[in-house]
Amino acid sequence: MASPTSSSPRAASPTASRLEEIRQLMLNDGEHKNSTLYRLQKGWLLHFVLGPDLQARKVRVFSNHPPHGSNKPFSRHEFYELGWQSPSKSQCDDSDNFCEIQLHQAGSFQYYFTSDNCNNQLGSGYFIVDPVLTLSSDMDVLPLDCITLQTVLMKCLGPFSEWEKRLSVAKEAGYNMIHFTPIQQLGDSNSSYSLRDQLMLHETLHGDGKKVTFDQVEALVKKMQNEWGMLSVCDVVWNHTSFDSPWLMEHPECAYNVVNAPHLRPAYVLDRILWHFTLDIIEGKWESKGIPKIVNNEEQLNRIHNELTWAVIPKHRLEEYYQCNVDIILELFRDAAGTSDTVFEIRLCEPADVKLNQDPDYRRLRCYVDLHKALQCFNIKRDDSLTEPARLEKCCSAFRAHLEELNKKAAEVMFDDLRNAVNNVIANMRYFHLEAHGPHLEEVTKENPCVRKYFRHWGPDTSVRDEELLMNEDKAPFLQIGNGWVMNADPLANFAEPPAKVYLRRELICWGDSVKLRYGNRPEECPYLWEHMLKYTRQVAKIFHGVRIDNCHNTPIHVAEYLLDEARKVRPDLYVIAELFTSSEYTDNMFVNRMGINSLIREAMSAGDSHEEGRLVYRYGGLPVGSFLQPHVRPLQPSVAHALFMDITHDNQCPIQVRSVYDLLPSAALVSMACCAVGSTRGYDELVSHQIHVVDENRHYTSWNESSNVDPTCEVGFNSGIIAAKRALNLLHQWLGDMKYSQVYVDQVDEHIVAVTRHCPNSHQSVILVARTAFRHPSNPHYTGHVPPLCVPGIIDEIILEAKMVQINPEPIAKCATHINGMSNYSVELQQHIKLLASGMCELSDHGADTNAPVQEIDFINFPPGSCIAFKVSLKNSARGSLSALRNCISQFGYRVRSLSGNSPSIPRDLDFAGIASKLSLADMNRVLYRCEVEERDDGKGYGPYHVPKFGSLVYCGLQGYMSLLAKIRSTNDLGHPLCENLRQGDWMPGVIANRLKAHARTRQLGKWFEAVFQPLSRVPRYLIPCYFDAVMVGAYTVVLEMCWKKMGPFVNEGSSFVRALALGSVQMCSVVKTAPLPELSPSLSGIPTNINEESGKREQEVVTMAAGLPHFAAGFMRCWGRDTFIAMPGLMLLTERFDEAKYIILAFAGTLRHGVIPNLLGGGVHARYNCRDAVWFWLYCIQLYCKMSKEGTALLECPVSRIFPSDDSEAQPAGFTEQKLCDVVHEALQRHVEGISYRERHAGVGLDQNMSHQGFNVTVGVDPVTGFPFGGSEYNCGTWMDKVGESERAGTKGKPATPRDGSAVEIVGLCKAALHWLSQLNEDGKYPYSDFSVRIDGKPCKLTYKEWDAKIKAHFEQNFWVPPDANKQANKLINKRGMYKDSVGATQFWADYQLRPNYPIAMVVAPELFVPEHAWIALQTCEKYLLGPLGMKTLDPEDWGYVGDYDNSYDGPDGKRARGFNYHLGPEWVWPIGYFLRAKLHFSRLQDKQPDLFRETVTGVQKILTRHHKEVSTSVWRGIPELTNSKGKYCKDSCPTQAWSMSCILELLYDLDKLVKSNVGGK
Repeated sequence: MASPTSSSPRAASPTASRLEEIRQLMLNDGEHKNSTLYRLQKGWLLHFVLGPDLQARKVRVFSNHPPHGSNKPFSRHEFYELGWQSPSKSQCDDSDNFCEIQLHQAGSFQYYFTSDNCNNQLGSGYFIVDPVLTLSSDMDVLPLDCITLQTVLMKCLGPFSEWEKRLSVAKEAGYNMIHFTPIQQLGDSNSSYSLRDQLMLHETLHGDGKKVTFDQVEALVKKMQNEWGMLSVCDVVWNHTSFDSPWLMEHPECAYNVVNAPHLRPAYVLDRILWHFTLDIIEGKWESKGIPKIVNNEEQLNRIHNELTWAVIPKHRLEEYYQCNVDIILELFRDAAGTSDTVFEIRLCEPADVKLNQDPDYRRLRCYVDLHKALQCFNIKRDDSLTEPARLEKCCSAFRAHLEELNKKAAEVMFDDLRNAVNNVIANMRYFHLEAHGPHLEEVTKENPCVRKYFRHWGPDTSVRDEELLMNEDKAPFLQIGNGWVMNADPLANFAEPPAKVYLRRELICWGDSVKLRYGNRPEECPYLWEHMLKYTRQVAKIFHGVRIDNCHNTPIHVAEYLLDEARKVRPDLYVIAELFTSSEYTDNMFVNRMGINSLIREAMSAGDSHEEGRLVYRYGGLPVGSFLQPHVRPLQPSVAHALFMDITHDNQCPIQVRSVYDLLPSAALVSMACCAVGSTRGYDELVSHQIHVVDENRHYTSWNESSNVDPTCEVGFNSGIIAAKRALNLLHQWLGDMKYSQVYVDQVDEHIVAVTRHCPNSHQSVILVARTAFRHPSNPHYTGHVPPLCVPGIIDEIILEAKMVQINPEPIAKCATHINGMSNYSVELQQHIKLLASGMCELSDHGADTNAPVQEIDFINFPPGSCIAFKVSLKNSARGSLSALRNCISQFGYRVRSLSGNSPSIPRDLDFAGIASKLSLADMNRVLYRCEVEERDDGKGYGPYHVPKFGSLVYCGLQGYMSLLAKIRSTNDLGHPLCENLRQGDWMPGVIANRLKAHARTRQLGKWFEAVFQPLSRVPRYLIPCYFDAVMVGAYTVVLEMCWKKMGPFVNEGSSFVRALALGSVQMCSVVKTAPLPELSPSLSGIPTNINEESGKREQEVVTMAAGLPHFAAGFMRCWGRDTFIAMPGLMLLTERFDEAKYIILAFAGTLRHGVIPNLLGGGVHARYNCRDAVWFWLYCIQLYCKMSKEGTALLECPVSRIFPSDDSEAQPAGFTEQKLCDVVHEALQRHVEGISYRERHAGVGLDQNMSHQGFNVTVGVDPVTGFPFGGSEYNCGTWMDKVGESERAGTKGKPATPRDGSAVEIVGLCKAALHWLSQLNEDGKYPYSDFSVRIDGKPCKLTYKEWDAKIKAHFEQNFWVPPDANKQANKLINKRGMYKDSVGATQFWADYQLRPNYPIAMVVAPELFVPEHAWIALQTCEKYLLGPLGMKTLDPEDWGYVGDYDNSYDGPDGKRARGFNYHLGPEWVWPIGYFLRAKLHFSRLQDKQPDLFRETVTGVQKILTRHHKEVSTSVWRGIPELTNSKGKYCKDSCPTQAWSMSCILELLYDLDKLVKSNVGGK
């Protein structure tokens, strides 16, 4: 491995073979992310995916990133539409679709998206693709995080012939990039940033009379790149030019002046007033007023303030620029008002509408008003005037008063502007003359005036009056504004443009040597300037590898965009840096995004103490140490702007002046440890004790001399300043970046000492640098004092470097007149690549020498201020071996991790997780993935959901409980989460995962696998445990999910992520629970799953039952509901192809048939409760679906059924005692209904149901002989899914059913029709032995065929259930809603038949032939209008008197509608009915012949609705869909967070949708 402080191989080219990196950017409606920063790399793929609110919409995505392979150049305003791709075969939803960009160009790119054939942008944003910087070859890549940059002032390099020897200092100091200030011709001020001619080289380059060309500079830059391994960047200055630029004389329009920006005219006059005031002070004209030339106290400033405010400025009447000429306007008004057609009866507008409009040319007293409005307001008939002249005079008087009031207000505005201007003048003088940190000027002179001139003045100083007249002469375009900066200004607004008043209010800190350039909005507005700057920019981009945008925050963004686009045409991988002073990350990102800035300059000198400096190191790059392993395909996360972190920039004071000389080394060391680009300014390393000023400095830099005989006045070598240490630090920084030490940890050891760790996640080696800062000069530079010991997690391989600042002479040599020399009396003591025993700074403590200890403890014995030391740390062999074992393990999951050397611990050979998992059934997967607390406790093994201290318990005991939480933690890298802390503190969590699975025979092998994998996990450093724990869990979890889906058939396995997520509800809900067993099946039935009970040694039936919902209905008597099971079975068991288990459940419930019905609550069969009317019908419907969907088909009807209760009154019998075929049981159920059913529940009373009334235990069911409708129930009980019985004694509802729904419930009628129709058809086909029933009519026995019963229902359904849109409410007072189907027929509570509820769509799905298609569509529209919620369906019309939308089962107050959850089905929005509702819409939309586009529109509408369910199942910690929500989709605390039938019905809907779309039905 290469040494960290010697030359090291660069990172491989990005085109090298590697896994494809994919980032997914989710699009959401209304998200314009112009201030969100996304950083990407060339060679990556960017996928745009749809957020929930955009799925099912026709979204079009556009980007200006040129298509890969098109060879099209980038054009900011040319956008390309991206095509959609789908990774799944599902056609039911668009959730997995994506658009792709192959990123092959560097720069700033934009995207936007539209929808539904509309061109309005629904959202937009930017993404930045970093450039690939190469050195000697394309394979020699310089990553941005490896950059070590040094800034040099071009003018201090001297003649071009001497550049190499001066630039060699940077090369030898280990820098790999040089930042040049502009090399172009400088202006009169000699400022490095005030350019006279942007297209000419500066004169200093042409030494000895030899003219240097740009080509020669380019040749040197290439030599530095190819031979020195150094890249170069140069400033570009676009915002201003020197006031003496010759091209300004020919093109004054290129600068802001009083002609092209007339709003500046008052500011120009004020500028001249202040200048003449300065001249008068210089001439002593104000001494009599106590204002001398020498200004050195606050009293003098107060006098200046007073005189300017009340004497000097007012006499020039600047307010006239804001005012009108009252007499002239009044005369115009008088002339117009004299004509009769302009006299108004009443005012047509108010005086406030007659406003003063600013003269666009800003002339004195030339403001104006809208004369038409003035006439409407003031030229009116008046009762106080008898003659027309008198009326006119009064109107003119009123108008004059209004104009004078407007002028008065204008004067107040100007006075406020001037008050601010005077205050700023005084503040400026206070800084320069009085303040401690100012330059302490005394005398007012032309060179040091009261305040700098804002305007370039033309001609001699005459008088303010005469100079004001210049604004109207041909020299006016040369009255140009200077440039500078404005504190706290909006950087996105141009302060030289209106409505800004920066120049009038004197808010600009003016540089005094340059003018601000005026580009306009496009090149056509100032063609010369745009073309001139374009040539300049292209020249710079041709020579240099990057640019630094000077004064970036004041540069018009649209100008920078244009010029950078052109620069990238010259150099596609242009590196762009800038320094912004916006104090806002939001605004910074706006600049970064639009310009494509690659690195923002940040400065360590902004830190006030070591704690803040350490925070900046952490802030500007790197991931936390121990970060999670991230997949190669992952969501694109917002970034912090990449930093170029500098110990000092060339604009700021020398740190020796503001801190101490002892701080330069430790602060430089801390900066070098930042995981970003780093840099410095020439002079820092040489210990130059003053700022090398960009304006005033004219001396040359020193040159490099490798010999020991160095002239300190003009030369430097390795022994000069901190150059040797800086070289070591620069090489260390580059090595850390090259070797991917990408994780950072910063520890504030004490007030002055900071420790920074850079960690490599590939090798798990670390570099720990400890620096002792000296923000103030230490009282005793040699004193170490108490330094807390350093605990090193591992073995110290070597000390990379240790260095400290030492004073070698009492005084430095004098400041050289010709060269910039540093403090020669200080130097650095440096050692590199030494063993710990050779250190002069630290030693291994006695405690740290323990070879078994997980850490080494280091004591500091000689670590005074100004010191730093860097340790290279490796893991102990035991930890390395354990990590190798872990990496070998997770590599099977697709992780690309490098193996570590070291002895691996002894672990079992069989670590093939997929091989072990493939042997598990879906029932086993339930234990592996899920099981809530109640299910787990039921096992009796002592396990439950893991409790995370300071967080709470997980929702599941299986992997999903951990993964739901880890997914959130991993996405934000939240290593401070309590779960991560728990992992670091101990091995309890991994132990529980393994031991829990080992406790069961079926999952024992998997538990042993986890145990074997988690053993080495316990031996790695604790800070790495969350990372590897997550990797193991993610890998195992992903494999288990794939195994589940593969067992579920093509619809699921090849389906979308939404389909797959819902299908997991089958695994979630179906499990073997001791206290809720399935009744014993027939002994003659083959293939029944069994298992040997390890406690009793007996073989037991082991067939899953289905929980109604978790966690409330998970175990015991309340787990398995007949109705819920068979509503959920089609989606969770049939569509997932769990046919065997579905068959066992169907046959088991058949065995419980009693009184012609199946149980509401299964109770193991023996303890079943028979108190529902609808379960038997959903059971029959599932039998029908099973026969249609499974390969077994109608052979199911021949399967044996063990009857638990051979007769209604018999006791429970063992399996095999009485057996029948399933077809016999089916016929019996129907026969009993035809005969009529009447019984009282066994064990009726409070022991069975503490809330039921005495009458409620009586059950009556029958079939209407006329209509064929099944009926039943009474006002005392509930026989359908809406089964809430009141529980509140306080509210008087105890024992009172909230929703009896007796009579013929609409969904039961539909289910009955479906069963009869199917069975009669089977009978005709010879697959079902029964054709009729025995009935008694008028006491006489007779036959009723299946077909006859079927026909009766068909014949009577519409006339009994349909409520037409034109139904007469007067004739039938019970009608509340029209255009609907009744909820029931024949209810005891007669109004209940007409209540609008979501039940008739169920009948529409199971028996669509019952409905007239046109009526059905109207009814569905009614349902949608009143009942449809975000996730579910309201269970009652919100306009019904009984509606209460929010369910709170804990409330037990006097409100009977709500008490103890009485309103369970009186408004709250249940999810499962929405599946039937939307399926009905899909079906009947195809049958509306008059609306050919209806089906397509319906599909789109359904898909839009389903996006909410997709989001719910994807983000819920339970990974399910809830039982219900409160009104408008609000969360309901008393709902099951995941419910079987909710997921099932949505899955069935997706299945229907998929089939319909694939079959292209309805012209889709």
